[in-house]
Amino acid sequence: MYPADVRVAIVCDNFSPNLTTRRCRRVAEWAETNNVEFAYTPTNSSWLNRIEAQFTALRYFALDGTDHGRHREQASMIRRYIIWHNKHAEVRRLREIVDRANMA
Repeated sequence: MYPADVRVAIVCDNFSPNLTTRRCRRVAEWAETNNVEFAYTPTNSSWLNRIEAQFTALRYFALDGTDHGRHREQASMIRRYIIWHNKHAEVRRLREIVDRANMA
């Protein structure tokens, strides 16, 4: 997707499956071949991972105050939120929640 001379960084938090990228020679070889660098956030610093703010908004709009009887219902709410979010990414209330989470 990117030219070979463009260095791509993949940000990983300290979730244990992500840490295997440090020890797995196969992943390291792939990264070296494709000019990819893995950047790990420090422990207890999820605020550095910008995707965390998106999860905050998802939880606020789709999960808080709900009591889904089945995983299928919960998955449906999450899918509906993602569809809505993609159509309304510039909604002021959504932006405020994401921005507040990014500053935390």
